[in-house]
Amino acid sequence: MKIIGITMGDPASIGPEITVKAFSDPELYKKCHPLVVGDAKVLEKAREVVGKSQIKIHAIEQVKDAKFEYGTIDVIDLKMVDADTLEIGKVSKEAGNAAFQYVKKDIELAMAKEVDATVTNALNKEAMNLAGHHFSGHTEIYAEYTGTKKYTMMLAHEDLRVVHVSTHVSLREACDRVKKERVLEVIRIANQACKDLGIENPKIGVAGLNPHSGENGMFGREEIEEITPAIEEAKAEGILADGPVPPDTVFSKARGGWYDIVVAMYHDQGHIPLKVVGFVYDKVAQKWEAVAGVNITLGLPIIRTSVDHGTAFDQAGTGNASELSLVNAIDYAIRMAGNR
Repeated sequence: MKIIGITMGDPASIGPEITVKAFSDPELYKKCHPLVVGDAKVLEKAREVVGKSQIKIHAIEQVKDAKFEYGTIDVIDLKMVDADTLEIGKVSKEAGNAAFQYVKKDIELAMAKEVDATVTNALNKEAMNLAGHHFSGHTEIYAEYTGTKKYTMMLAHEDLRVVHVSTHVSLREACDRVKKERVLEVIRIANQACKDLGIENPKIGVAGLNPHSGENGMFGREEIEEITPAIEEAKAEGILADGPVPPDTVFSKARGGWYDIVVAMYHDQGHIPLKVVGFVYDKVAQKWEAVAGVNITLGLPIIRTSVDHGTAFDQAGTGNASELSLVNAIDYAIRMAGNR
């Protein structure tokens, strides 16, 4: 049974609530040894919010003290916030620092091989930066504290998977980052990621940057000068890469089974199709029916998967937030840990 370290996320967010919900399913304990990194007192309050008062919160200092028993949530208790004064649903320096420290601790546990994989709940970038931790997101934190230079983000929902040439930069800068070496690097990472998931001969669809993949240079030359040369070199290495595929059709083809993974050229090119499929809003009931999907950082020496949604401060404290994305993230972490 793999030990999975799961951060609680921003303590003022939905993170603690969906964590309790996920741990309330006995099936979780049949698949892995789950462990929370966070604040025990915050989880105790979240337990009441979601109506799971029967769940026990077991505060520990070391992984070896965990029980890993259904009905008990083991938590590496960092005691970062005062649960009685914490304002739920509000951006704060205190909560931002706490969320950052949970992530840092989880990374340390994985690097020391005390946990087999890490899963992260959402943190708030504004709150984290208010606390003096100047990172644009989880991915950059993991890269810094694992000493990783070559990495990328993968989003996954069921069998639809996407990796990105660039993520948290302006669209103007994203276009400038479409260079042969980076595209080839991401194709290689995508290929290895699929193998880590047990896919023996991954088929990789590489998206173009421009409409119609540039239409032979009429709408841009990035496909001719950067993307195609990267694809050809990947093929020479034995990687089953195809493209550049027009961005408006590559994801439909992936859903239809043409590709095991898609290489997207920038953040929204990859995020939008994944969230159209995974995020389902019921307009009659006026609530989210599903918030599914997983965010995975590839290229790291450790495994990191994450929920594919934000802190949802507007839902925090209501007990209504869905734990589905967190469950998906844990499942992916287990799968990757088993194949690595």
